Amino acid sequence: MLLPQTRVLCVGAVWWRDGLCLTFCHPFAPLSRGHGTYLDEDKLTASVAGEVERVNKLICVRPLKTRYNGEVGDVVVGRIAEVQQKRWKVETSSRLDSVLLLSSVNLPGGELRRRSAEDELSMRDYLQEGDLISAEVQAVFSDGALSLHTRSLKYGKLGQGVLVQVSPSLVKRQKTHFHNLPCGASIILGNNGYIWLHPTPMQQDEEAGGYYTSTEVGLLVFRAVFVKVKDTTPARRWGCWCLEHSVCKSGGYYTSTEPVALSDREVISRLRNCILALAAHKVMLFDTSVLYCYESSLSHQIKDILKPEVTEEVVLQTRHRLADQEG
Repeated sequence: MLLPQTRVLCVGAVWWRDGLCLTFCHPFAPLSRGHGTYLDEDKLTASVAGEVERVNKLICVRPLKTRYNGEVGDVVVGRIAEVQQKRWKVETSSRLDSVLLLSSVNLPGGELRRRSAEDELSMRDYLQEGDLISAEVQAVFSDGALSLHTRSLKYGKLGQGVLVQVSPSLVKRQKTHFHNLPCGASIILGNNGYIWLHPTPMQQDEEAGGYYTSTEVGLLVFRAVFVKVKDTTPARRWGCWCLEHSVCKSGGYYTSTEPVALSDREVISRLRNCILALAAHKVMLFDTSVLYCYESSLSHQIKDILKPEVTEEVVLQTRHRLADQEG
């Protein structure tokens, strides 16, 4: 009989197999102690309550409720906390504020060049305190702080929408975390537990991830950049920069202020309550589970979804549909 690949343990629980306690001296199961475990009288014991993860002989316990521990490639949603020299500090629900360097963002119009003093002075024109952004983890520093980047068009400043905060352990890791749901809204599932809901744009590029960049604006911007390279006088450089900045507000920095339709607001509100209901019952959050919960809640009013009896009914139906899909 082999150890199961995953199991939920409480604090102080001990690994057992065939009625025997699994220890390091066990001849058939020599184990390596990982994070969330400790050795108590030759017994491998859990120090936190969470899900057991086993890689060969390495046993780890991942806490069910903890701060976000970032990994390279994670998609995160964060809020700008501070503007510093050549960098932004971003709050991402981790132990330390994440860092977004000026060199790690796209310039307006997608211009590729070294960042200058003018760019540093214009940092608040791009992102300022309180702005919400989507980004990707580029590196993890030795102290655990995260280095972010927004070099892809699917990342950048977030516009009108709703932010939902859940435990990071409830967000399922997937190949993509940007989803356009058939109900008419889009969702960004941040690995850090920040989930962004916003209306699906009418026109958008397939890889834009909810951001639309006009090609006409792009042509004007590249003409401005061409003049800037040809004429290097300070007056011309500043004139072209003003043209570029005023014409192109895309590249992840443009925020639409157009009114959102009532139907879109109702869809977003229902999705928000569904996510909170799933999180309250510790159901993993990904595009399928959110969509199943949304469809199961259509028979109830939006304000009633968070009532205990309605929440239990909707989540139970969602779990049955997920189990049928897996089985």
